[in-house]
Amino acid sequence: MSLVPAFEIGIWNAWILTLFMFLTYIPGQLINKEAMNKINENWISEEVSRTEKLLANLTHVLIIPLTIIYSVFLPLKLGTAWLYVGIPIYFIGLIMNLMVGINIATIPFDKQPITKGVYRFSRHPAYFGGFLIFLGIGIACASWVFLLLAVAWIVMWQIAVSGEERSLLKRYGDSYREYMNRTPRWIGIPKS
Repeated sequence: MSLVPAFEIGIWNAWILTLFMFLTYIPGQLINKEAMNKINENWISEEVSRTEKLLANLTHVLIIPLTIIYSVFLPLKLGTAWLYVGIPIYFIGLIMNLMVGINIATIPFDKQPITKGVYRFSRHPAYFGGFLIFLGIGIACASWVFLLLAVAWIVMWQIAVSGEERSLLKRYGDSYREYMNRTPRWIGIPKS
């Protein structure tokens, strides 16, 4: 990993991995638009503070565009240990986000929160999956800039999801509180 980031346009750059990341969002976005509207309603609730909304929006208007643009110029470290360590982490995040999309597309959650599928293991698997994707790309490209973006992503969501959870508590009441008591916020991090 070098201090000065590499900038090369090429076929074997991180854009390939970034493209597949966006393809995992298609099932939830296209198949169940009503569910996506309900998810977005959580963020306009009065339970979500201005700071939490700002951080959530910054991930979409700052971090995601930066990763897309930077991935075009960021070569993969083909044939190195960086690639062999980063790609499995990337694929775990990719599969997690694909499962989230399938859960959102197939599970109605009008009266109940989504608690099946990958949501049994984490209350926010899409955000954690995004973190793993960015982390995996950063490692596969040996890019400290991409790793920094991954850390910024998860830190922003760690703060912002508190507001989303308050909104979900208001919407679903005791069923969501029960879900919060048995399911950790992030996979692998025990509940406090």
